[in-house]
Amino acid sequence: MSDVKQTVGFLQRVPLFRGLKTRQLEHIAKRFVEREFAAGQAVVTQGQGGEGFFVIVSGKAEVIRERSDGTKAVVNTFGPTDFFGELALLDDAPRMAQVRAAEDCTLAVFFREDFLGLLQTHAGIASKISLQLARHIGQRLREAVHRYTV
Repeated sequence: MSDVKQTVGFLQRVPLFRGLKTRQLEHIAKRFVEREFAAGQAVVTQGQGGEGFFVIVSGKAEVIRERSDGTKAVVNTFGPTDFFGELALLDDAPRMAQVRAAEDCTLAVFFREDFLGLLQTHAGIASKISLQLARHIGQRLREAVHRYTV
C-alpha cells in the first residue's frame, strides 16, 4: 500500500474498522507501517512482549500455540483483512502464541504507542474501535471455548 488513499481503501474491508468514516480511517492509515515476511518466518513469538497489532494485507499466517509439554498445534489461520495481536494494543503482556507466515505475507502493523496516542486525540475513533475490539475479543473467546469444550 503505497499511499494513504490506498491504505484507507484496504482498511475499509477490515472488520475492526467498520463504521469508521473516511477521515477517521485516514488518521489510522497514517500510523500503519507495512512489513514483509517470508514463508516460515515468525511474525510474533509466544512469550515475548507484544508491541503491536497486525492486519494481513496479502498472504497467509498461522497461529501456533506451544503447550506446556512442548508440543505445538496450529490453532488458527489468517488471510487478507484478518488481524491478530489486538490484545497487544490493550496491554504489554507476553504473546499467547506464535504467529508464523504460512506463505509470503505483507502485513500492516499498528504499534501500541500509536494506537494509544490515537485514542487520546480522537475520541470518536477510540469509541468505535474499542467497541469493535470488545466484540471481536468476545467472539474469539466464545469460539475458543466452544472448540475446546465440544
